[in-house]
Amino acid sequence: MNNTFLILSDGSIYPGISFGSPAVKISQLPKKISGTQTAGEVVFNTSMTGYHEILTDPSYTGQIVLMTYPHIGNYGADKSWNESGPEPGSRKNIKVKGLIVRDYYDGPVPPGRTSLHQFMLENETPGISGIDTRKLTLSIRDKGSRNGILIQTSSESQSLSETEVNTVIDWLRLQPDMTGQNLVGKVGTREIQEIPASFKIEEGTPRVEKNLHFALLDCGIKANIVRELYKRNIRITILPSDTDVEKILSISPDALLVSNGPGDPSVLHKQIRLIQDCLKIMPVFGICLGHQLISIALGAKTYKMKFGHHGGNHPVRDEFTGKVCVTSQNHGFAVEAKTLPEDVKIWFTNTNDNSIEGISHSTLPIMSVQFHPEAAPGPMDANWIFDSYISCTRAHKKL
Repeated sequence: MNNTFLILSDGSIYPGISFGSPAVKISQLPKKISGTQTAGEVVFNTSMTGYHEILTDPSYTGQIVLMTYPHIGNYGADKSWNESGPEPGSRKNIKVKGLIVRDYYDGPVPPGRTSLHQFMLENETPGISGIDTRKLTLSIRDKGSRNGILIQTSSESQSLSETEVNTVIDWLRLQPDMTGQNLVGKVGTREIQEIPASFKIEEGTPRVEKNLHFALLDCGIKANIVRELYKRNIRITILPSDTDVEKILSISPDALLVSNGPGDPSVLHKQIRLIQDCLKIMPVFGICLGHQLISIALGAKTYKMKFGHHGGNHPVRDEFTGKVCVTSQNHGFAVEAKTLPEDVKIWFTNTNDNSIEGISHSTLPIMSVQFHPEAAPGPMDANWIFDSYISCTRAHKKL
């Protein structure tokens, strides 16, 4: 449909063509903030491929994703690529509020796959194509991320009246910013799960480590994190994000891994207290949101980035070795370097903007990274991080 628009809270309007699930009509805008409408923080992702993994990444909850690569959809969609983790029940596979592309491919896809349009339609997620994505990306880069919504006119008209535009903008400005939002309750497991019993992985996957049991605090864990640990022969117990320390101790894990996830880390007080309780009991590791929560638990502070890091081409430098690797990233918050305590060392630094990309404690078995070592999508340069976590745990157990 040609009567679909992206509207941002600053009044910017981008007309386009609808694909996936139809966008909400102006007349259907909810009067109350329900969290179900197609409104969210618009962010850009620089990955050239991997749109399926991006759509299903729980860390994108509450966001609308703009793909900077112009041609999207040409290899279709396959549910085996889902990154939504081992969630029970019938939650939607797609986590984003919407998808923005320059050129949507609507031709044939390889046998056994569905079209991106069909996958988004099944998951009630709207998309818009025909957008000048370069212009929009530059706007986000220069002015920062802001809320937006995919909308269609209430009639068949291919234009918006001034009254309609003002109605949408006024409604958008009532929506909460990402700062201050606790979104982990919208994603992840709601029950304790043992892996591999509840998780599928390719047969014949090599497995190398033995005798270790990781507790995974699921704040919106990506499926490939579980896969990477499983193929290293790690026994895994996935726990809901609101788990308490008594429950973790009752399963006797060798280490705690705090997962990625959406929203503002500074408001996750229960998770921060849990990590503080565990820091002197067992090795504690983190990825993305987990890195931020561990840093806060150690005494640091976080801040909202102007437009965040989203993509598969972010270079980070290992401050212990001087080596640089290219990483997959998806985060809108970062740790303030000056607030880190003296016994916490910066492990990784982003070479583009010098933001912190990882920390390591001087005396305790605590390590975390801001980027995604499991990739999906993205390069596998940092896959060895999982081996570092395992080696740290084995050293703590003196295995």
